[in-house]
Amino acid sequence: MRKILFVALLITTLCGCGKKPVATSSNSIFVIAPYRYAGTWVFNDVSRGLYQEPFVAGIPGIIDKLAEDIPDADKGFRLLFSAQSFPGHTHTLVWKVKEAGGNWYACPQCQMEGWLCPALLKYFREAPKVIYFKAEKK
Repeated sequence: MRKILFVALLITTLCGCGKKPVATSSNSIFVIAPYRYAGTWVFNDVSRGLYQEPFVAGIPGIIDKLAEDIPDADKGFRLLFSAQSFPGHTHTLVWKVKEAGGNWYACPQCQMEGWLCPALLKYFREAPKVIYFKAEKK
């Protein structure tokens, strides 16, 4: 009986059962594919329980600028992002303040600000001070 309990405890510890998915490495690069739906930018990430997750409060304007040179961007494009700098990133979001469960960021390259909702915490344990990102054709 003790051996079974030990094995169960070991499996639970190793697999992280019951914990929400978050980045396990500080240098992970994530990718989503934003697309236009109902007049705004949304994305799906089934592995994190997100479907037609909308970008709101200033972020759609930042995405508009990012995607302006990508053909058919409204049908979807790749958006790579990380809390660590990576080769080829073109933009950053710099943390400003927490509000309403989400976080406000400034994009110096676009001279705009936007709010990222709590879905951000499905990718990071806490809101990063800087998010590095890049948009590209699918």
